[in-house]
Amino acid sequence: MIRDVASLGLAAGHDLRHPQPMRTLYLDIFSGISGDMFIGALLDLGVESRALERELKKLSLDGYHLHVTRQHKASIEGVRFDVHLAGQACGNDHSPALSVQHNHDHPHSHQHEEHAHAHDPESRNFSQIQQLIRESALSEWVKDKAVAVFRRVAIAEGKIHGLPPEQVHFHEVGAVDSIVDIVGGCISLELLGRPRVLAASVVEGTGWVSCAHGRFPVPTTATLEILGARGIPVTQCEEPHELVTPTGAAILAEFAESFAPMQNLVAHKVGYGLGTRDNKTRPNVLRAVLGDSTAAPEDPGWETDTVAVLETNLDDLSGELLGHFVESTLRAGALDVFHTPIQMKKNRPGVLLTVLCQPTDAERLTERMLRHTSAFGVRRSYLERRKLHREIIHVSTEFGPIPVKIGTLGRERIQIAPEFDACRDKAVQAGVPVAVVYDAAKKALSSGGA
Repeated sequence: MIRDVASLGLAAGHDLRHPQPMRTLYLDIFSGISGDMFIGALLDLGVESRALERELKKLSLDGYHLHVTRQHKASIEGVRFDVHLAGQACGNDHSPALSVQHNHDHPHSHQHEEHAHAHDPESRNFSQIQQLIRESALSEWVKDKAVAVFRRVAIAEGKIHGLPPEQVHFHEVGAVDSIVDIVGGCISLELLGRPRVLAASVVEGTGWVSCAHGRFPVPTTATLEILGARGIPVTQCEEPHELVTPTGAAILAEFAESFAPMQNLVAHKVGYGLGTRDNKTRPNVLRAVLGDSTAAPEDPGWETDTVAVLETNLDDLSGELLGHFVESTLRAGALDVFHTPIQMKKNRPGVLLTVLCQPTDAERLTERMLRHTSAFGVRRSYLERRKLHREIIHVSTEFGPIPVKIGTLGRERIQIAPEFDACRDKAVQAGVPVAVVYDAAKKALSSGGA
């Protein structure tokens, strides 16, 4: 896909092969993410709490006050962002940098989304939340993004309960504090200049959480649905707590362009959003890095994927068994199988047996290597692959139809390869050299004989 220069934030006429640095926010979610941690991290990066307060007043929402404090979590100093409902004790020994009281006629019991939420009889459905946001005086960008984040949660909850998204009543996310978390997160991103957002791989804990639907294992169903709908992989760690909340998952799904280690990022500021829990294996913080990143140049049209590489060193397998393994494993679905001569320990000659396969086949083919060779272990790695777009077309020749593999880069044909087995069979039938049939197929293609 070719994007216009303006969409890349570049001046007209700039060489796309040397892109300019882009303002980038990198979310290092090694310890998960929640709505309040996200806002805390952006406040620590320089978003002014008073500006956030002024923007939130544009919502017709009352019955809460905000607390923004500098605290420490596992000896890391950062910002703790709290939403307290009217009548709720702050439970905070620090003097808040921001404390804005909004009047409300009756108190609510409240717990943040990292913990159980009591069912709120005044909980709003998605349509009501959308109306609340749309009728506010917030910027159109904030309105669009806040509604989009809520919609992701509504779709997930609707799928869980078999309801249209508009009819979903939010037990957790519909609470006042979570409305503030989601809308406040969008406001904070705008106040930060709407940077490009990247993120680390999503790491979730284990254990159980209590919610309005009962006790559920971590990751929660809503979190899995939200991340899965966007195609975001999740890896669990040994931390026995929920690390990624549904609100945090929806923020990631809406804003993060990719999920990978930092690459070509120059950090100008680092902020820490603090959570409430004292974790066992990692500090309960969200690290946010604000800086400049150089995007990869526009690709010329190749395709990308990831392949698993399975390897083992062998010095005691007969050539017959090795040959059989190569042939049978290709039939079993491997992308490629080959062996390379190597010198092993004790100066023994051996082979490096390598199997390339789709990641989904890695377990099955690893077991096959262990069962059908003399290997005691198999090394596994995953590599990115750049490849031409491939298609098979049939061309008409004097020897009959021949399939030809075409490799294209963008709109340009880079590789043309008649299928050898088909050329060989036609050559045998016609009693001519294989090269004659091969060349005939290439000529037919160039002359439009497909």
